Amino acid sequence: MKKIYIVAVLVLSVFSFSCKKHLIELNENPNGADPATTNPNLVLATVLSESGRAFVSLGYGDIAGVMQHTQKDGWGGGHNNYDWGNSNSWTGYYDILRNNQFVLDKAVASGYPLHQGISLVMKSLMFGLLTDLWGDVPYSKALKADLGGAENTFPSFDAQQSVYDSILSNLSTANNLLSESQFNSSTGSADIFYNGDALKWRKFANSLALRYYMRISEKLPDVAKSGIEKIVADPDKYPIITSVSDEPTMTFPGNSDADSWPSYAIPQSDSSNFRRIKMCNTLVQAMVERNDPRLALWAAPVKISIYLDESLSGNVDRTVSDTVIDGVLRSRVRVISQTFLSSKVLTASDINQNPFYVGLPVALNAPQTYNLSPDPQQSSKNPHVSWVNDRFSKGDANGTKVRLITAAEVNFILAEAAQKGWNAGDAEERYNAAITASFNAWGIAAQAPAYLAGSEVAYDGTQEQIITQKWIASWSMATEAWFDWRRTGYPELHGVQGRTVAPELPLRFYYPIEERNLNNSNVEAANKTLESTQYSNFGGNGSQNSPWSRPWVVKGTGKPW
Repeated sequence: MKKIYIVAVLVLSVFSFSCKKHLIELNENPNGADPATTNPNLVLATVLSESGRAFVSLGYGDIAGVMQHTQKDGWGGGHNNYDWGNSNSWTGYYDILRNNQFVLDKAVASGYPLHQGISLVMKSLMFGLLTDLWGDVPYSKALKADLGGAENTFPSFDAQQSVYDSILSNLSTANNLLSESQFNSSTGSADIFYNGDALKWRKFANSLALRYYMRISEKLPDVAKSGIEKIVADPDKYPIITSVSDEPTMTFPGNSDADSWPSYAIPQSDSSNFRRIKMCNTLVQAMVERNDPRLALWAAPVKISIYLDESLSGNVDRTVSDTVIDGVLRSRVRVISQTFLSSKVLTASDINQNPFYVGLPVALNAPQTYNLSPDPQQSSKNPHVSWVNDRFSKGDANGTKVRLITAAEVNFILAEAAQKGWNAGDAEERYNAAITASFNAWGIAAQAPAYLAGSEVAYDGTQEQIITQKWIASWSMATEAWFDWRRTGYPELHGVQGRTVAPELPLRFYYPIEERNLNNSNVEAANKTLESTQYSNFGGNGSQNSPWSRPWVVKGTGKPW
């Protein structure tokens, strides 16, 4: 019996070991990626594509409403009125950063300077967006939840100034890493921006540094001046984006909602973004006054324009007759009497007779009825206002590119720096180069000289003109225009008393509701660093966590209002 017992124990032990080993093997997902062995390129492509999607979703989405590029004619509370409530989430941005941290860690462990440089540029880009949007944010303690411990699970917020400092330091490091003559690794097709071209990544890094030096120029002018002058003075050491071919861009395949331009949808219902988004009158008027040919690329002409015929008399009603006047299909309308205007809460200025482009005014109470819409119940089909150009209804937006930073922006930054008296080249030359680069990006470079010769466009030496032109050129990337406006007050844009949440444009996002629920003590500490303003009680989340409170970057500047 004793011998039998020993044999039995041995058999059971071997069986147990074999089963454990077999179960471990079964628990390995043959279709999953093992972090220990995953090639960083498999994750890099996701970092780049999701970053591009994040930027265009803001710049073509609700921030285009804030910066008065577009307005919605329905379901537009966040777009037209800044009624964000608890909708400002940063989860998606931190998801990108977690993936990017994986690429960075793998690159460091493997000794891949190319991947290290790229991931530092993307880290700077995404953390730059986070601090621009919110102010103080989790940075040094972020992305470490896997290490455990309360300080990593509930990270403290870094001061906005220190985040900008770290961004600029990382961009300098990235430029150095990417300066090597050859690399022991390749990105292959994972690099959807530059296909592994290290020189172009250096240009991206140094151009981002220009962006953030100018961002802090109101608070730290000496730091901004020396940083920009250092980059401009040594183009071999600090190459920058000077042409459209240098820009970090991506296009959408357009196969489904998930890989398409933000306004694309299947089907294109009356509630879809493309049908709801219309041009804003602020941008339309600015471009019409300057005879700007880019308008035809971004906007659609009205299908039927309004013509108030003063020769007609009698009782006024909404009956119109369509006719061709001067080669343009127009709705011929009787002169509107004061009685009619009063009963419809309209004034003569509410009727826009421009035969080509008509934008929606800011934050209308009933945008679906604007400009005598023939069927307010079908407002998305209003033929009397300008829709966004039809190219943006297509999944691939007819090849329109997502742009993270442009040659136009870089030249506008240097034009502004030169206008300030800094050593950044000739201000007028930089200004002209910026506009020309924008025209080139949209395929109409030949029309730039005539545009630049216009009386409203020819350089007048002011910061306001530089920033206004930069605002126009920021179509589909209005987020950058928002941060410029916050810093300078240009162009002069306002909300509408009683219609927008506050009578002025907001300065930042609310701290996310999920962060307030899970990490409230650190959110409260960050709230206390914000500067309250006369509008901070608007919005419903208290005067501290308010879109109308100033983060460090504009605290004490008196800008933009």
